[in-house]
Amino acid sequence: MKSLLLLLLAASGAFAAALPNILFMLSDDQAWSGLSCQMHPDMPDSKSSIVQTPNIARLAEQGMRFSAAYAPAPVCSPTRISLQTGRNPAALGWTKAAPAEMGHRLIEGDNRKSIRDDEITIGQMLKSAGYATAHYGKWHLSGGGPAAHGYDESDGDTGNQDAAPHLPPNPVDIFGMGTRAVEFMKKSQAAKKPFFIQMSYNALHYPENATPALVEKYRKLAGGRDDKEVGRAAIAEDLDRGVGELLAKLDAMGLSKNTIVIYMSDNGGSNRRTLNGGKGDVWEGGIRVPLIIRGPGIEAGSWCHQRVVGYDFFPTFCRWAGVKSPLPTQLEGGDITHLLSGSSDPVKRSREPLVFHFPHYQGDSPHSAILSGNMKLIHFYETGENQLFDLQADIGETKNLASKQPELTAKLSKQLADYLIEVRAEMPKANPNYDPKQEPAKKGGGKGGKKGGKKP
Repeated sequence: MKSLLLLLLAASGAFAAALPNILFMLSDDQAWSGLSCQMHPDMPDSKSSIVQTPNIARLAEQGMRFSAAYAPAPVCSPTRISLQTGRNPAALGWTKAAPAEMGHRLIEGDNRKSIRDDEITIGQMLKSAGYATAHYGKWHLSGGGPAAHGYDESDGDTGNQDAAPHLPPNPVDIFGMGTRAVEFMKKSQAAKKPFFIQMSYNALHYPENATPALVEKYRKLAGGRDDKEVGRAAIAEDLDRGVGELLAKLDAMGLSKNTIVIYMSDNGGSNRRTLNGGKGDVWEGGIRVPLIIRGPGIEAGSWCHQRVVGYDFFPTFCRWAGVKSPLPTQLEGGDITHLLSGSSDPVKRSREPLVFHFPHYQGDSPHSAILSGNMKLIHFYETGENQLFDLQADIGETKNLASKQPELTAKLSKQLADYLIEVRAEMPKANPNYDPKQEPAKKGGGKGGKKGGKKP
């Protein structure tokens, strides 16, 4: 089936001389408010109070910022498989990166760890449409690495650990990745082929690898914050310098006018002043992420407030690449190109509303969320409790409206359950050997979910 689709794509006539290049830059664990440019025009706290990312801020001024962009998952590898396949991690059966935590009231849902050979990736789709394809940095999907899944060049079957040896002046290989990407651009340009490059940066991992001068800079700026947070701020600026150098090379090669540049984080992070929760839970802090897109026809300094999610990029990239053949039947993302032209119409997807499923212990106890319009329901599996929030009025998820809107709560709860049943999502189960005296401490994610969904 996979080979047949790729042959159809190759024969589809989806080759054109003026197809845009696509440069997709994915940071790691960068919070919605982790940049020095705001992610919402009316919220000053939607940018960092100390981190300085002038190059990414310049990119934002040149393109469109998305105030309501979501990673498919609150942790890295489920987001990465979702980006490659255009599907929800719940439907893929891949919802966590770290090992399961044991000894809790519930046994975590099962979770696979490797991309399958029969899964059609965005790399394969674009390669069949005439693109030169490359993936640099963190793959974290096993399965033989990017070369086995549609990428002409890559750094191999990499994970977090591959970043650790890279120290200044090339912290976590930020600048090495950039050098390889530029060489790939030159080869593609010489071959007169459009390119798709995914830059899967390892930063903000390994903050201890940050440039020492930047560590000292942020130690002074951070006002007594711990060494890890200081290091994360420093390595965020290292990443910004790498992004700036890569974009400068793009300009110097005369490629900027026909290159679409995307900057996004793979999941949320700590949002001290703005959002609830963080990595490892589906409160807004765990899944709402920075997203910036610059390219031909995109108005400089523009904003989009429609909700978009990472797996929307699959059909969007295919649209840009002129792919004519049918897309994979199980695709869940929707084309967002109309938003980049200034439309405010919602994204059309095969399934609505948006669902985020995390049947694991990490930032919070096992829970799932569903977003419909401005309303968001979170269901906690330990207690069976539902919490309801109006994100338009309460982006920080501080006012649980479930008791005031029982009909909407019941409706969204049913929609969430029906979706998870439909896609055969892995679910947490009761632990028959649970001993509350031996239970490890929960890390706590959201303000209302530190003990499995207590009310705010």
